[in-house]
Amino acid sequence: MVKQENIFLFVPNLIGYARIILAVVSVFFMPTNYKIACSCYLISALLDAFDGHAARAFKQSTKFGAILDQLTDRCGTMALCIALSNFYPKYMFLFQLSCIIDIACHWIYLHSSILQGKTSHKFVDMTGNPIMKWYYTSKPVLFFMCAGNELFFASLYLCHFITGPMIAGHGLFKLLCWISSPIMIVKTIISIIHCYVASINLSIIDMNERQEKQ
Repeated sequence: MVKQENIFLFVPNLIGYARIILAVVSVFFMPTNYKIACSCYLISALLDAFDGHAARAFKQSTKFGAILDQLTDRCGTMALCIALSNFYPKYMFLFQLSCIIDIACHWIYLHSSILQGKTSHKFVDMTGNPIMKWYYTSKPVLFFMCAGNELFFASLYLCHFITGPMIAGHGLFKLLCWISSPIMIVKTIISIIHCYVASINLSIIDMNERQEKQ
């Protein structure tokens, strides 16, 4: 008899649970203690790289782990945007719009990938959209875009509490906001492309299912 595996106790999923705990602690301290909030948020983000390596090393890649990873990323960014909405109420609409685009577009893309039988939300059909191919087949590009996006929101968060070292008459964190803002904008556009690609894929699935019924 083959011993049944417990998916929930796979090493990468245990790392995922640790990321969730750190994210919750970070969210709790976001309004009051930026040092604890940033430390936990950063460690949670760094563990995102380790769970992928663990999944490959132990051959424990699972759909549950992929979704858990995505949910942690999206919810963490959303919580940060909510905090920023309180710190910068003048720009609340933009933060709300950012949350809507980020979560909705990633959700529909992930869902369409699962319906197609894909093993990861990062699967790219080489004959598909060239921008998605470029984004997901180059690990340095993917890391640069994700890190730059997080840097923008994190720097904006820190600007509320401290200026950082002065460089050319400007605080470090303010400069990082300006430098990383184009990356954030590009990544937002890529999220919208997520939605477009997923919509096309879902329409194909619908047409195939309708043909089968007929």
